[in-house]
Amino acid sequence: MLLVIADSLSYFGPKGGLPADHPKIWPNLVGAELDWDVELIGRIGWTCRDAYWALIGDPRVWAAVPRAGAVVFAVGGMDTLPSPLPTALRELIRYVRPPVLRRGVRATYNWLQPKLSKLGRPVALPPKVSVDYLEQSREALAQLRPDLPVVAVLPSVHNCAAYGHVHSGREPAVEALRAWSDKTSVPLVDLGEAVREDIFSGDANPDGIHWGWAGHTAVANSMVKTLQEVR
Repeated sequence: MLLVIADSLSYFGPKGGLPADHPKIWPNLVGAELDWDVELIGRIGWTCRDAYWALIGDPRVWAAVPRAGAVVFAVGGMDTLPSPLPTALRELIRYVRPPVLRRGVRATYNWLQPKLSKLGRPVALPPKVSVDYLEQSREALAQLRPDLPVVAVLPSVHNCAAYGHVHSGREPAVEALRAWSDKTSVPLVDLGEAVREDIFSGDANPDGIHWGWAGHTAVANSMVKTLQEVR
């Protein structure tokens, strides 16, 4: 069984979000190729911090880990996006009352975000913090299943107006993740390399963040190759 802890890139297609059992999203393409069941744990906007919280707090993960043939942390892209307005503010908007005030706060946030994103900083989660959460996740799994293969990813790329078409946080994250990979021997699948053509082809999701089917297929191919090497 393949356990995937992910952000929305793993379950959004060219027209929006999809159920976890949709056959064309990359985790299920991988599962079909390897003849494995798939447990997909994810949510839109998740960072490496959220993945760690899911690992230690979600009973679905606890049930999956003893049966898993490998674990993929398919997170980190959100960490690299410009977040000039605090991430906590975005998360709290849904709790604002009354509804008319919530709509006003959300509209203001959505108006400011792309303009301030041109600054390129700060990012949602600094690379050092992202890597620290990934390492805590790896160590937690190693305590339970020292033989369990763990795979992580390098961030995707985007062409998103909501983030001002800015992604200056990607390269520092790639550098930090590669250094962590060198120390821990956790293999990395480069999402950016896999989906770049798809993102800029016009066939991806119009939001400029999520992939088309060609992107999912390319990620699946890269992931299968990596998993076959570590099994």
